[in-house]
Amino acid sequence: MKTPFSDTELEAYLDEALPAEAMSTIEHALRQTPELTRRLAAINARRDAGVHSLGEIWRRHRLSCPTRAELGSYLLGVLPDDQARYIAFHLEAVGCRYCQANRSDLEQHQTAADASRQRRRKYFESSAGYLRRG
Repeated sequence: MKTPFSDTELEAYLDEALPAEAMSTIEHALRQTPELTRRLAAINARRDAGVHSLGEIWRRHRLSCPTRAELGSYLLGVLPDDQARYIAFHLEAVGCRYCQANRSDLEQHQTAADASRQRRRKYFESSAGYLRRG
């Protein structure tokens, strides 16, 4: 019985490069279909043997993913329009989970840094009356 998943989709599954729903669908199918499990094992064995396609190398090394610095610049809104549009496309349309996780991490760091700055400002304001002029 032929499963509805292509080898490309199964390779992306192994790389955890699919949206969560697709990952879940394949995971469920793997539990139900021994043939799919054999196909996935064969793909994994081929990859372990060093036989790679150009697309697989591209995905594995994330050649289309922006760097973390580029993602940070994107969040700050300082990238040229073309580059910002590409990153938005990569995050939203492609749905790269790796880059979405990086973006989320950067956003959390930014939130923590903002909170730290606000705390320092409040400390300074609350102690300003205790500072003496020279």
